[in-house]
Amino acid sequence: MTSLAVPEAPSAAGTADATRGRPPLRRRIAPVPTLTLLLGALYCLLPVAWVVIASTKSGRELFTTFTFAPGTGFTDNLRDLDAYRDGVYWRWMGNSALYAGLGALLSTCVSAVSGYALATYRFRGRETMFNVLLAGVLMPPIILAVPQYLLLAKADLTDSYLSVLLPQILSPYGVYLARIYAAAAVPADVVEAGRMDGAGEWRIFTRIALPMMIPGLVTVFLFQFVAVWNNFLLPYIMLSDDEKFPITLGLFTLLEQGANTPALYTLVITGALLAVVPLVALFLVVQRFWSLDLLSGAVKS
Repeated sequence: MTSLAVPEAPSAAGTADATRGRPPLRRRIAPVPTLTLLLGALYCLLPVAWVVIASTKSGRELFTTFTFAPGTGFTDNLRDLDAYRDGVYWRWMGNSALYAGLGALLSTCVSAVSGYALATYRFRGRETMFNVLLAGVLMPPIILAVPQYLLLAKADLTDSYLSVLLPQILSPYGVYLARIYAAAAVPADVVEAGRMDGAGEWRIFTRIALPMMIPGLVTVFLFQFVAVWNNFLLPYIMLSDDEKFPITLGLFTLLEQGANTPALYTLVITGALLAVVPLVALFLVVQRFWSLDLLSGAVKS
């Protein structure tokens, strides 16, 4: 009678030999997220590269040369942009700096006070108020634009600088960030110690809590500055005098006129490139501040 041979189970040494030549699973899939990040970076940087290259082209080169081939008209584009309507572009840039700078500063102050109060004090309706603010974060700006216009029209403030500044002061997302950061960065024991030493609530906030909240408030300022600088819908609804336009609305009017005058396309592209420079500069300054704050925190600890 023929006996059936039973295969032997692979030994641990044999299994180790079989897997020794294969890299670990984590190493095999490591290129996948890297490739995904590279594709995402390429998707975000390609439009920026196009704007940079297109701003160097003259009106004729813009429509006749290869897309990513640099041109020879950058200085002429800057000169034409500066001369357009006696330099109205720089007035638009100044308006954007006013709206974004002052609006972000006021919004950061309101967010700091509100976030600190919601994180520190216990009062009736606190959670309800915070939930309403969270609902404001989820609210699309287009839903609020028309009611804001009607309210400001009732107060006879439309087509003014205040019509763009006032709606930007209260930022639900800024209040949310300030509350989260205040709850994590301002210990309750420090606040109680200040009260025991006889300090008032405002003195405790300005002298103790506010310095601890600075890194979070810088983040709030940056987010709000970028949001106001890039805002288009609110100025489009509120303003009719182009002398008060921000850079977004001013470039939009240039783009509309470019349908009849194609030479203005180069001004739009060059103006869009220059409009990004303040945001990049602000981000670099804030990034340096974050680095210094982290280093100082490490030294203190």
